[in-house]
Amino acid sequence: MRAERAAIGSASEFVRVRGLRYHVRRWGRTELPRIFLLHGWLDVSATFEPLVAPLLDRWQVLAPDWRGFGYTEWPQDGYWFADYLADLDALLDHYSPDGPVLLVGHSMGGNAASLYAGLRPLRVSKLVCLDTAGLVDAVPQQAPLVLRDWLDRVRTPHTQKTYASFEELAQRVRRQHPQLSADHALFIAHCWAHEDGHGRIALAADPRHWLPFPVPYRAAEAIEMFRSIEAPTLFIDAGAAQRAIEPAELQRRRSAIRRQHVTVVAGAGHMLHFDAPEATAALIAEFLAQGEYPCA
Repeated sequence: MRAERAAIGSASEFVRVRGLRYHVRRWGRTELPRIFLLHGWLDVSATFEPLVAPLLDRWQVLAPDWRGFGYTEWPQDGYWFADYLADLDALLDHYSPDGPVLLVGHSMGGNAASLYAGLRPLRVSKLVCLDTAGLVDAVPQQAPLVLRDWLDRVRTPHTQKTYASFEELAQRVRRQHPQLSADHALFIAHCWAHEDGHGRIALAADPRHWLPFPVPYRAAEAIEMFRSIEAPTLFIDAGAAQRAIEPAELQRRRSAIRRQHVTVVAGAGHMLHFDAPEATAALIAEFLAQGEYPCA
């Protein structure tokens, strides 16, 4: 199931998005139709390379680094989930102002993509969510605890995690993802980090991402946005992933999307683009290539 890293090249572009210098990685020929690919929390666009490679005969792929990740600038005022939606809105206005887009997102990127598809239903022609489940539903009684935790933790600045070498970071990656080859883990380490100028290797992520969101997640609000999604939607789930959300609750949320289909990559963990890039890419390609897709 797992493929070694494909040796393909990408181009880096930098655009101004809501006051931030945003990095967008582009793979493939510019004359081909575009897929917009959104990474998850603590990930970066570069790690998608093995998944992207099988798609490039039919599409080009544009993948931003979200604010505070990879080569995109860090904001001064912290992170609110709505900012990801506004950033995506601005990016699509820049790259595709005149037509709807093919949108693929993994984990947090899939959450952002699905909410955006409900808020801007005419901007998304097809939607693919890679192991995207949303968050555990909060109850009102949790709101003071969540906000108090945020207040307490925002007072103490987080320090950046560093490593002695890319090889040391790769070893940490393999402890978390033992199914990866040494070569693939080292590739991910180079995607996730950079030399800090002081003889250490630092993660390419603002440490403030470890702060909790001060606003509790409310599934009922997400479901209301899902009801407005017009795009045919494919959920590609990881068969070996562990989730805090029960299957019945997950189905309840997804059923709000009128044209949706769920498929599973058996044996793959949450990071589908690590564990099963070719199988995942084949499912994406099949879905995007068909004019109409048999949705539940």
